[in-house]
Amino acid sequence: MNTPKVFESEYRFCLILWDHEPIKSTELVKLCREQLGWKPTTTYTVIKRLSERGVLKNEHTVVSSLVSKEEIQISEVNDMIEKTFEGSLPAFIAAFSKSKKLSEKEIDELQKMISDMKKGGS
Repeated sequence: MNTPKVFESEYRFCLILWDHEPIKSTELVKLCREQLGWKPTTTYTVIKRLSERGVLKNEHTVVSSLVSKEEIQISEVNDMIEKTFEGSLPAFIAAFSKSKKLSEKEIDELQKMISDMKKGGS
C-alpha cells in the first residue's frame, strides 16, 4: 500500500495527533487552536480530508492515526530523493553532508547503519 501524501500543515497537525492519540476531536480542536492558531472549522476540515485519504480515522468523535510518523517521513524522503536527486541516495547524502556538519556520533550512527545493511540487516 502506498503511503498517502501529507502536506506541510497537515504534517504539523499529525504531529499533534501522534503525540496525543487516541484523542477526542474536541480536544484536538483545542490543541490545534493553541499550537497552530487554527479555527475549529480548519481542524475539522483537516480531519475530514485526512480521513478521506486514509491517514487517520474519526470514529465516534475519537481520532487516531492509520499511518505512522515514520511511514510519512520515509515516504517524503523517498519522494524528495526521487524528484531532486534522480533516485540517487549517495547524491542526496553528498548534498546533505555539504550543507550540514555531521557530529562524530552522527557519522558513527551512519557507519553502523551501512555496516548493518551490508550484513543483511535493516
